[in-house]
Amino acid sequence: MSVAFVVVFGWAGGERIMERLPLSGVRVVDLTRVMAGPYCTMLLGDLGADVIKIERPGTGDDTRAWGPPFIDGVSAYYLSVNRNKRSITLDLKHPAGQEVFWRLVDRADVVVENFSPGTVDRLGIGYQAVRGRRPQIIYCSISGFGQTGPGKDRTAYDLIVQGMSGLMSVTGFPEGEPVRFGVPIADIGAGMFAALAIVAALYHRAQTGEGQYIDTSMLGGQVALLTYQAGIYFATGEAPKRTGNAHPIVAPYQTFRSADGHVNIAAGNDAIFTRMCRALGLDDLLEDERFATNAGRITNLPELVERIESV
Repeated sequence: MSVAFVVVFGWAGGERIMERLPLSGVRVVDLTRVMAGPYCTMLLGDLGADVIKIERPGTGDDTRAWGPPFIDGVSAYYLSVNRNKRSITLDLKHPAGQEVFWRLVDRADVVVENFSPGTVDRLGIGYQAVRGRRPQIIYCSISGFGQTGPGKDRTAYDLIVQGMSGLMSVTGFPEGEPVRFGVPIADIGAGMFAALAIVAALYHRAQTGEGQYIDTSMLGGQVALLTYQAGIYFATGEAPKRTGNAHPIVAPYQTFRSADGHVNIAAGNDAIFTRMCRALGLDDLLEDERFATNAGRITNLPELVERIESV
């Protein structure tokens, strides 16, 4: 069975027009700030959910002031992860703010928060409190290290988690220092996994009527994204090394110097390698047993790189 979604975004009288989006009719109370949580709720909004972002009075989300650059006084950073949302400010420590919060919860399907673990419970708006009032709620907590583990009380920013997860140890050139990924991938990864879990929980609720509690961590997300790098360690017992722009187990699959700049070549199998050699006039490599297989090309990578860059 195939399902087609017709997506129409626009503005009519200040209201966003959305037709037949997957999460149309789902309401999300968004208690998140900075990147990981807002990225999650942005994805839900992109899928049609009605996201109501709650910000603190006065300054709002920290990232509103992160810049330059700014667009109409609001940072480009903030705007990049807060589209398709409505925003209000509430003092959640004040009874009046709490009253408004609970009114929103009474009509909500999902609550997402990324405070430090324990904060929402101290405010009286944690999962158990919300579930007691709204049993079918889907409540998602996003944190650096999870809600229950040994690192639960530690605050986290993307850079710290990139380092702790091992991502920076495999990013950069062999002779260089560990390198931070060019975007906040620990935040983004946590947000993506959280959004996926929320969509799964919505499906589960549609089948069973049951709500869910979701605990997503930045560190867990980054370890999951290590994929084959973790596999290398399990297979060899050795920590993967930085390989620059080269793939550690596929060749040629990297950036090469050329006469007028650089070129990326990704020959992911023998057939593509054959076509590459013929296109570059390197037919002799096809007769060289050193380069007949991917394993051989990895073993003899320096010689292969030299030949390709000589073209």
